Amino acid sequence: MLKEIIISIQSYLKAHQFISKHRLWKWIIIPGILYMVLFCIGMYFFWTSADNAVARLSEVIGIDKWLHHKQNAFLSFLFMMGGIMVRLILIFFYFSLFKYLFLIIGSPVFAYLSQRTESIIEGKEFPFSFPQLMKDMARGIRVALRNSLWQTVYTTSILILSFFPLIGWITPVISMFVECYYYGFSMLDYSCERHGLSPSASFAFIGKRRGLAIGNGLVFYLMHFLPFVGWVLAPSYAVIAATISLYHQNLE
Repeated sequence: MLKEIIISIQSYLKAHQFISKHRLWKWIIIPGILYMVLFCIGMYFFWTSADNAVARLSEVIGIDKWLHHKQNAFLSFLFMMGGIMVRLILIFFYFSLFKYLFLIIGSPVFAYLSQRTESIIEGKEFPFSFPQLMKDMARGIRVALRNSLWQTVYTTSILILSFFPLIGWITPVISMFVECYYYGFSMLDYSCERHGLSPSASFAFIGKRRGLAIGNGLVFYLMHFLPFVGWVLAPSYAVIAATISLYHQNLE
């Protein structure tokens, strides 16, 4: 799996070279700006609501009063860290919902970019087909909804664990890798669909190469640490990198 993660990371570097060489910037910048605007608005409300939710829960359970009564610095530290972990898990959860919403909105662009990337690599044009584009969009939406459902199940389980001191401290890392896998899965599925793999066959194929999905999603998330520029470039770079990383795999 480590080798597959490295392949996915290297594919982002190849994607940058590919975009520059073939002048695909208009397909990167326009959806990227829309993503950045939605991301900024969403994260503001997500962080505010997560902070309020944790504060309200603490008040209902009575943790603050209990800690004040105990006057124990170590317990206070444990529950403070627990509160931070819960907030981080909620942020991941909110971000995943936003991410899937954008995957649905941007499915026409992502489907086109994946097809365009492969056609350039192979040196031949795939004839444009509006019915096929609609089919790709429908497939992308179904996969996004399916992945969001399963990720919600996993994230809810992880959120429960995050309430437990010590064990809960590693839950943001687990949540991040779950996020990475499902986002990368959505990006890789465009190539699988184009090569005739059914949804079930695509799930099995990517499941055996989960490192490609995790690596793709991991770089996508890391790009968000580069404000504005990373937010603009991340979505389209992800789909092009996914197409490149799968090109030499046996998809037939």
